[in-house]
Amino acid sequence: MGCSLVALAGCGADEIVSPGTGGDIIINNPPPSPTPTPTPTPTQALVTPAGGCPTIATAGGLIDRQTLSGPTGTYRVCELPARFTASDTLPYVRGLVYQINGRVEVGADRGFSSTGTTVTLTVEPGVIFFAQQDSYLVVNRGNAIQSNGTADRPIIWTSRDNIVGVANDNSQQQWGGVVLLGRAPVSDCSSGVFNTSAAPNANPTCEGRLEGAAIATPFGGANAADSSGSFRFNQIRFSGFELAPNNELQSLTTGGAGSGTTIENLVSFNSSDDGVEFFGGGFNVRNMAIIGASDDSLDVDTGAIVNVDTMIAVQRSTTGDRLIELDSPNVADRTPSNAIPQTRLQVNNFTFVQRDGSPQVIQARGGAALGLTNGVINSGNSHCFQIDEPTTLAALIGVDSVVGDCPAVDPIRGGGGNSNADVAAAINAGTNNNFAFAITLTNNVVNGTGETGRTAFNANGRSMFFPTRTYIGAVQNAAALTTTFGNWTCNSSIQNFGSSTGACISLPVYPV
Repeated sequence: MGCSLVALAGCGADEIVSPGTGGDIIINNPPPSPTPTPTPTPTQALVTPAGGCPTIATAGGLIDRQTLSGPTGTYRVCELPARFTASDTLPYVRGLVYQINGRVEVGADRGFSSTGTTVTLTVEPGVIFFAQQDSYLVVNRGNAIQSNGTADRPIIWTSRDNIVGVANDNSQQQWGGVVLLGRAPVSDCSSGVFNTSAAPNANPTCEGRLEGAAIATPFGGANAADSSGSFRFNQIRFSGFELAPNNELQSLTTGGAGSGTTIENLVSFNSSDDGVEFFGGGFNVRNMAIIGASDDSLDVDTGAIVNVDTMIAVQRSTTGDRLIELDSPNVADRTPSNAIPQTRLQVNNFTFVQRDGSPQVIQARGGAALGLTNGVINSGNSHCFQIDEPTTLAALIGVDSVVGDCPAVDPIRGGGGNSNADVAAAINAGTNNNFAFAITLTNNVVNGTGETGRTAFNANGRSMFFPTRTYIGAVQNAAALTTTFGNWTCNSSIQNFGSSTGACISLPVYPV
């Protein structure tokens, strides 16, 4: 009685069979024509557990933790070692999931001035990781990850609840997240001695410390071109467990990751803190979807120099804060606003959907430089912009070809010594903006007739990373939602991408 019909075979019976036919026996009549066999309704085959765990080079290897069952089948659980000490590959095996138990490290920290890469963890397309509570994976300085899925087989990082089928579209904070650390410059020096334009070598070994980690975890260096690896076609679901009071990890956290790092085609789903947060370093990001974050969707600070091309951010109706929070220093650490490197964020072709009623959609402060091009802001009646302090306003790169249904009263606000009028004048100095725009988006993020009629800005002049496009927003039309975000995303009541990978509360089941 305690077993569901789906799992009845596991309750002792070998199979369920028909009890046969009954009723009268009719003699001397011609046999009736056979009833055609109905075409069965296609069903997704349940996963059966892999026979065992793959062999890896790291001493101690993977630990077989038996099996774990859920709505998509039963999986062999292979627990990762606490630290990868050799370059290893985690292969995709049907019916197998990898468990992150506690803090799992890729290599050991190799220091501020180290060179080269010691340990590389390679992850094959289709691999599924899961974790719970305060478990997370960190790639230490001087090591790398090659976590590269494909457009049809993303790599999924998720929670135990997702595996067993009890996560829902409002679940969050079920495990830590993924952390990539590197040796590129940062502005927040843990020693309390900072570099400035007047004294650029006051601290020649400035490094930061990972937020929320119980173990001191340094990042940063002097190599702006450093690489923490490649992170393409990844989904990170239900992350953000609190590791220390008021300190949580995001879906993806970077610290000092350099321009040699590749981040493309990333989904953050229901992070209980920020969707992603970038501390220092500098790199480019293409095709990013932040869905359902409980704090800021995109948080950039401590000297990060980042370009983001094609971004969607959609909040849940019950939780969330800003869609962009931009700082140059970390305000909580009281780093002076003239600390270098200066944070510099540019976002091109974006669509933001604010739902929670946060005071502002986008906030910049601390002397950070902000550039926005070809964007659509569905404000949810929040103020569209706030820029604090004259140094931040002076650093404004520009806002061009951005539209929003911003509130009629103070759509643009100042703070920290900036008046509303001064900030509005600086932002309105851009071209082809309209902050009293009638939104016509469909499916939350797909351009309608209003957005289609807007003139695009050539962002290639701001960064060679940005293509020259003829439209604003992240998604030009319904077809582009599939071609750009497609099957490497997952579907939810918050945002439906039409992905064949399926729902974020389920797992994809591939034929082989």
